[in-house]
Amino acid sequence: MPASATLKPALFLDRDGVLNEDQGYVYRWEDFRWIVGAREAVADFNRAGWLVIVVTNQSGVGRGYYTEDAVHALHAHMQSDLAQVGGHIDAFYHAPQHPEAIEPAYRHPDPPLRKPNPGMILQALTDWPIARAASVLVGDKPSDVEAAARAGIRGVLFEGGDLRAFLKALSLP
Repeated sequence: MPASATLKPALFLDRDGVLNEDQGYVYRWEDFRWIVGAREAVADFNRAGWLVIVVTNQSGVGRGYYTEDAVHALHAHMQSDLAQVGGHIDAFYHAPQHPEAIEPAYRHPDPPLRKPNPGMILQALTDWPIARAASVLVGDKPSDVEAAARAGIRGVLFEGGDLRAFLKALSLP
């Protein structure tokens, strides 16, 4: 990141349960269902000048259920679909590691990228000109909120419903 880069607030979003319905190990576009208001919320934050960054645990990779290529392909479909409403995700970070992964390359006793560890958020803070104090993470699990706190950003718990309305109720952006 250039030293002269203007810092921007970032909306960090968990994926499954925040952007899309959590149906368990979603990796195929045909199984993907947006949460109500999710696409519009992303576009709102884009228009407001925020960075929008997805941070998602994807232990299904380490468990051998699907590949990292499948994760990337799903994210590409998400981007294409978001473009239809004038939105985009600036970056996707995923954590394929898990303590019980069957794939040795993905097995780690306490994966630094996997939430509640803050690794994905910390990497984004290094990669992007993010105003940490103005940023927020929206997750659907306490581990998401814990990862945000450990990275020094605000975390909020989304318990379902309309994501756009939820964010507006928090006066965001």
